Amino acid sequence: MSVNRVLELMKEKAIEFVDFRFVDLSGRAHHISLPATEVDAETFVNGVAFDGSSIPGFRGIEESDMVMMPDTDSCYVDPFTSHATLIIMCNIHTPDGERYDRDPRSIAEKAEQFLQTTGVGTAAYFAPESEFFIFDDVRYETSMNSSSFFVDSEEAAWNTNRKEEGGNLGFKIPTKGGYVPVAPVDTQQDLRSEICRLLQDAGLRVERHHHEVATAGQGEINFRFDTLRKTADNLLTYKYIVHNTARQFGKVATFMPKPLFGDNGSGMHVHQSIFDGDTPMFYEKGGYANLSEMALHYIGGILHHAPALLAITNPSTNSFKRLVPGYEAPVNLVFSKGNRSAAIRIPVAAVTPKGCRIEFRTPDSTANPYLAFAAMLMAGLDGIKRKLDPRALGYGPFDKNIYELSDAEKHEIRSVPGTMEEALAALEADHEFLLDGGVFSKDFIDNYINFKRGEAKSVAIRIHPQEYSLYFDC
Repeated sequence: MSVNRVLELMKEKAIEFVDFRFVDLSGRAHHISLPATEVDAETFVNGVAFDGSSIPGFRGIEESDMVMMPDTDSCYVDPFTSHATLIIMCNIHTPDGERYDRDPRSIAEKAEQFLQTTGVGTAAYFAPESEFFIFDDVRYETSMNSSSFFVDSEEAAWNTNRKEEGGNLGFKIPTKGGYVPVAPVDTQQDLRSEICRLLQDAGLRVERHHHEVATAGQGEINFRFDTLRKTADNLLTYKYIVHNTARQFGKVATFMPKPLFGDNGSGMHVHQSIFDGDTPMFYEKGGYANLSEMALHYIGGILHHAPALLAITNPSTNSFKRLVPGYEAPVNLVFSKGNRSAAIRIPVAAVTPKGCRIEFRTPDSTANPYLAFAAMLMAGLDGIKRKLDPRALGYGPFDKNIYELSDAEKHEIRSVPGTMEEALAALEADHEFLLDGGVFSKDFIDNYINFKRGEAKSVAIRIHPQEYSLYFDC
């Protein structure tokens, strides 16, 4: 979309404010709104200034001036504001006009450009399946003498005997019993449908929605794949619309990977493929699951670098509460066709040559999508460059249910890191593949590791309620 077309759109939609947005290291969006009367062609040349020192993980106060440069291909009308507002995603620049090398969106674009220089293909396509919970009540605190959280949902298994206004009408969802039931068990059909409508209005192509496995309002909405950076933009739009639609319904949505103990968590399975023009590079009829050698090498790269990748694709202490056996969590570093107990699954049902893809099931939605998609692409490209064969490296294919294997059989299968600190240590030791083509910088990696170690430490030093249960009477 040209600048002139954006300005015309503002007139057509009677836009009163333009909301300029950028994304921080953790993947959270930030914004500054300008009256539409203050936005003209020069705004798209000069950008919008902001204070980078106030954004965690960005810049010190001595070099805080930064500039948002609008990307006119990322516009949509905000469906939640009382005053007509146009949202535009931005890239971050320094005051001298250089792209900021810690800008996640810049890193995503550099990954796309690097792919084209390799000769492997012209575009990488991504499609995340980002799961979420919708609760009715959320309370939490951590202080010197108290630490607690509480969530509730009208659907929750623990509410079968709760006294409710007008009477408890039953039909609660059992633990691990929430996969695609109809109403009245599924109470959130209309809410998810409204989310879908708003996503479509914002330009996303929605494919389907449904209730997910866990009790207490777990859902999933799938939108159409797109190129790496565009899909990351779409995921930010998706999360924004999910959060705010839930709020309009008097509820609250969270993409936290493991908000409930004892039930399935929320993942972000990421489907990915490479095309050269219109030619799908991952398809080869007759290969394992109709995969090409290139696709297998891409898989080899992801599984080989997975311990380091998880520091970026699963970048929270809570991520590793989800990555435990027994809850459909993909903790095993193997690949398989149609097998959901593997870290990488190759979908085989109703798949065309152009739909041939791999699905990395380990990530979750605490990931910054620009960084996560870029890191996965770089790992896969490294696998292609080095011809890393996952079969020769012991990563499968593994077409059994891994959760039902004996301990001796499981011992032969490599697993993901068990904690955020382990993943960060892996990234510290294995990040050269991210530096290819200048996509990630050493400064970015070092800053990212320090930033995330600070988060991990803030959790590790705090007293956990379970410690009272275990040790108070000692």
